Formats: sequence, structure tokens, C-alpha cells
Amino acid sequence: MEQRFVMKCGGSTLAALPDGFFHELRDLQAAGVKPVIVHGGGPAISETLTKLGIETEFVNGLRKTNDDVLDVVEMVLAGRINKEIVRKIGVNGAQSLGLSGVDGGLIQAKPVSNAHEIGFVGDVTDVNASIIEGVMGMGYIPVIAPIGIDAAGQRYNINADTAAGAVASHLGVERMIVVTDVPGIMKTVDGEKVVLPSVTVAEIDEMIASGEIYGGMIPKVRAAVQCIQGRVQEVVIVSGQEPGVLTRAVREGGVGTRIVQSSERRV
Repeated sequence: MEQRFVMKCGGSTLAALPDGFFHELRDLQAAGVKPVIVHGGGPAISETLTKLGIETEFVNGLRKTNDDVLDVVEMVLAGRINKEIVRKIGVNGAQSLGLSGVDGGLIQAKPVSNAHEIGFVGDVTDVNASIIEGVMGMGYIPVIAPIGIDAAGQRYNINADTAAGAVASHLGVERMIVVTDVPGIMKTVDGEKVVLPSVTVAEIDEMIASGEIYGGMIPKVRAAVQCIQGRVQEVVIVSGQEPGVLTRAVREGGVGTRIVQSSERRV
């Protein structure tokens, strides 16, 4: 059976990754492995909104999105960030095709339940996996910007982690790789920080409550947990700066932190 994986990465994280990471993508693609990338771009969106003098605010971690903000979200995600990634993959010898969730109705969406206070932010209702399959079948790595659309043509700002989990689930992928700037979830043992090889969603909640997971690691971990939906059984958090990290995450394991739904830990 062909090997495939879905990788979620923030736009700023991807921009900072070394060429070796993209060489790995090239080598995996050449070996018949089929990657799919879903990316974010929050900092770049905020920077552009500031430059344009458009006010932005967050409600429970999600960006309040009116028409003006939505135009910028689409411009930055589907335009600038998406094409930066496609260019970087191409320069390093692999082939990719940039898409947004609007293209071909790739990501179908509906308003989130609190749309009255947050605007055009969406939940994924369906993913047209045949488009992704077709792009992979042509020999390209799909690079997807998380903009959704409904039957009436309304666009929605989709959380990248939610979109990545939905894409992985509709493709039938059980494992997602979340590429960050940290080697995994850290814990202090005998005064030394170590990477936890495996942790459950319940244990993450306990570690946040106890203060073992703190600061900037909290949103990274919560974002990874959002990816566990549908058929996705586990998420691996890895550092994109670590040599050979993708190959190890896809084929060997033993890298980063595996987040699993329950205590029935997968081997």
C-alpha cells in the first residue's frame, strides 16, 4: 500500500526551516511517499492587517473575521504564504501544487457556532479528497491554505489545525505530523528536560493544569490535539530543525512526541 502523510505547519515555521527539510520532502516523494501539506500563517496575517490599518482581535484563540479581515486572510494564506512554500519546495527539487480550500470546493465549511461574535470563521463540513488524490496522482505535493467555502460561495477563515485534521481524516490518514520549532512536549525529570515519547489527550490536560506544560507550549499542544478527529488516531509533534525528522516520523518513529486519544497507546 502506498505511504502517505499529512503535515501541518505554521507559515512562519516553514519559512525558517533549513533546506535539508525540503530535501527530505524531495527524497520521500522520489521514493513514492505522498506528502500533503496544510499550512497556517497567523503572524503574517497580523503583520499585514497592521500595515493596512485594519483592526483585529481574537475570541477564544480564533481571529475575529469580518469582510476586510477575510480579504487579507485569503490574500496572505492563499497568495503569499502558499506560493512561498511552493517556491521553496520547487527550488529544493520536489514538485508541489498550491491550493486553497476554495479551489474546486476543496474544503466545505459552515459558520462556527459563535459566528455572531467572531464573524466568518468556519468549521469543516466536508473535504473533496478526490482533488487531493488527483494532485498526488499527477506527482505533485498538495500545499493547502485553510480557507473554506459553502454552497452559497461564502468564504470562511478555517483554523489550520482543524483543517489539517479534517484533510487527514478524509484521506484516511491515521497519523498527522505537526512540524513546530520544538522537539516535542518537554517534561522536567530529575532536574533535566526530556522529550515525552508518548502522551494522551487526558494527560495533556493534566499537565497544563499542573503547570508542567506552560507558556508558548500550551497553544502548540492544544493545536495538535485539534488535529485528532475522524480517522486521525495520533499526532506527532516534531521539530523541523532536526535532521532526518520527516523520514523518522513517517517510517521509523522514535522522534518527537506522539499524542494519542486514549491510554491504548499505539505501537
